[in-house]
Amino acid sequence: MNALEVQGLEVAYGAVRALKGVNLSVGQGEVITLLGANGAGKSTTLRAISGLVRPRAGSITYRGEALTRLSPAQIVRRGIAHCPEGRRVFAGLSVQDNLLLGASGRRDPEIGLDIQRMFTLFPILAERRNQAAGTLSGGEQQMLALARALMSRPTLLLLDEPSLGLAPLVVRSIFATLKELKAAGSTILLVEQNVKLALELADRAYVLRTGQVVLEGKAEELRDDARVARAYLGGAA
Repeated sequence: MNALEVQGLEVAYGAVRALKGVNLSVGQGEVITLLGANGAGKSTTLRAISGLVRPRAGSITYRGEALTRLSPAQIVRRGIAHCPEGRRVFAGLSVQDNLLLGASGRRDPEIGLDIQRMFTLFPILAERRNQAAGTLSGGEQQMLALARALMSRPTLLLLDEPSLGLAPLVVRSIFATLKELKAAGSTILLVEQNVKLALELADRAYVLRTGQVVLEGKAEELRDDARVARAYLGGAA
């Protein structure tokens, strides 16, 4: 059984239909990527899954439970963490306090161990642990946003544009970490502008255009597919 099932998902912002019957699935331990031009509906799909927007129609189920009537906080408690676009960190708090906030819903004694794990995954954060998050570089803030999401010990990670606006060296570092998470069995639904990196990481991919899935398949089969180039950013892969 798939961990996540999305069927006939429709979302509208006023009179604008952002999603028009999106169907997708994510199996346990899979990495799935959503590709498409700006405005295709990728981020809206993640926002609907995490409860930040209400679908007009369709169903979202996770491990057999319907999510569409749950609040974002309830969805987090189901094990779903959403790391949105934009490196959202608590600028006035230290790196370590940001990580502690990521574990705010937990009541187990292993939070300290997980902070050390984040410092192992992202060594630069260990060096900056007492530094205010707002003073970090863009790449460091993205690492912190991802680490904070991981502090909730998610069973499904929704990751929106982790490479956006970052230097190539930082992007490679972040994707190296994502490969480590994949190797450890993490389940990830990834929105990513860099088609090459996304398809190298993912098991399967969906291509969205104007709120609809127009292409799907195994990542390795889509890497050299001309339809991906046509469907993504007007032909540029």
